[in-house]
Amino acid sequence: MKKSYAADVIIKNLRAMAKPQNLEGMARYGIVPKNGLGIGIPKLRAIAKTVGKNHALAQKLWASGIHDARILAGMVDDPAKVTPGQMDRWAKTFYSWDLCDQVCGNLFDKTPYAVEKATVWRRDKREYVKRAGFVLMATLSVHDKRAEDAVFLKFLPMIREGASDERNYVKKAVNWALRQIGKRNPALRKPALALATELASSKAPAPRWVGRDALREFQKVKP
Repeated sequence: MKKSYAADVIIKNLRAMAKPQNLEGMARYGIVPKNGLGIGIPKLRAIAKTVGKNHALAQKLWASGIHDARILAGMVDDPAKVTPGQMDRWAKTFYSWDLCDQVCGNLFDKTPYAVEKATVWRRDKREYVKRAGFVLMATLSVHDKRAEDAVFLKFLPMIREGASDERNYVKKAVNWALRQIGKRNPALRKPALALATELASSKAPAPRWVGRDALREFQKVKP
């Protein structure tokens, strides 16, 4: 691919790289992209590495509406230039778990507003916006090495509340957040384990699944 910062050139090259045969395979994993090209994440990451951080370019890629270009936008945008308004605008257009997770894990969790948005979005009624709130909790647990334990302890009651949501892509993100917090360090493992145990004993199917799956994960990790 040519090294170019022009959005139209990048989009043209993305179209040339399209693998429509991959879309069927993506659908088996619950990914049904709108206007998707079927380009693999490793190839998008390679493009992002070539381009570097470019906030203006990211906005144009996002505006294209192309699924793959939007994932790339999250990779090349500059977290320091992202505003809370942009986060809300992008989040409200999430329609698949992969777009949600890629943007949250590549961009949103590196902004100064990540904790705030996790706290607000986790109560949103829209499935993928709510998912984004819990995905941020999970990815912050992995990526933000300097965050105090207090941040993640505040997330645990939110996870308890979110575990009652029976929608598949919400409960999986809730589970992911609980597992990552519990694996962050020994101090957080104890309260996360206690919450997982509590949820696993629930009579309701959604929280019971969240808790039991987290307990299985914790059993694989040394204390």
